[in-house]
Amino acid sequence: MSLRPITVLVSASGAPGTAALLHALRRNGEREVRLVGTDMSERSVGRHLCDAFHLVPAGSDPGFPDTMRAVVERERADVVLPQSSFDLEGLAAHRERFPVPVLVSRPETIHRSNDKAESYALLHRIGVPAPEFRRVNGAAHVAEAARELGYPDRPVCFKPVFSSGSRGFRVLDPTVDRADQLLNERPGSVAMRLEEAVELLPAEGGPDLLVMELATGEERTIDGIADGRRVVLGHPKTREAIRAGLAMYFVTLEDPGLMDVADRIVAELGIEHFFNIQLVGEHVIEINPRISTIVYQEDLNLPYLGVKRALGEVSDDELASYASRIRPGRTALRYFDQLEWG
Repeated sequence: MSLRPITVLVSASGAPGTAALLHALRRNGEREVRLVGTDMSERSVGRHLCDAFHLVPAGSDPGFPDTMRAVVERERADVVLPQSSFDLEGLAAHRERFPVPVLVSRPETIHRSNDKAESYALLHRIGVPAPEFRRVNGAAHVAEAARELGYPDRPVCFKPVFSSGSRGFRVLDPTVDRADQLLNERPGSVAMRLEEAVELLPAEGGPDLLVMELATGEERTIDGIADGRRVVLGHPKTREAIRAGLAMYFVTLEDPGLMDVADRIVAELGIEHFFNIQLVGEHVIEINPRISTIVYQEDLNLPYLGVKRALGEVSDDELASYASRIRPGRTALRYFDQLEWG
């Protein structure tokens, strides 16, 4: 007996992982899934790949939650699956007002995860390796913090306390060859000298910045579904071939130590539904309480399983049993594609 058709609302449907996510939800092998995309931009791939599309305000806009709820009611959506960190706080604060499950953690969890300084302090407190850091604002305090952390004898880095992905991330490196950057690198290099950053930042005030030691080593992430206390289902993977701040190549791993790290973070923050935890070397550098890039298998469709769990169609015990299907060494290669119309 086939399952009833469902409608899934996917927010930020212009995000880089949208196409793969939408294909996975459609190709679930069990039922018809109707997809509704929302985005703050008309130039969103979701406009072309979803069955319906709606323009909405930015996630930070006070009207965002009400607009999303109106889309849910108009399209008779069964579940809301947010993709962007910027959408999470507004949805979390109003998730109880939605008539359907919203796959987002509690507001406190979202705030503590998105505040990188608070995240790092939490990690240090529970004994999970994280970069040494200073929370500052203004050019003078950035310079002071950089020197406290070892600059110019070693590179350090900084980014906004509230950010997503690689937005605002810069490496402060006294050995940067600006002429080589100018002539041989693509625009948008993340490395610069402290003196250059100080010239661009306001003398006082401005956004809170996180100045921190530069973590080095292999990049890995842990993706999964959590219940607020533990990881129900998930796995680590490598994160390689970075282009424009996005990883383009992934290989699934078997690493109980990384899964233990994820369990400790999930329990401390109370993360529910999807999560993504990013490491560089042994240091945790990002905690994202949302779905991220997934390595798909024909017998393990993590986004669809997360939707079924939210709808009460699969128990946590049943979901946990899917761990035996995870195939270490499964590889994903992201690539650029395009659409034409008109």
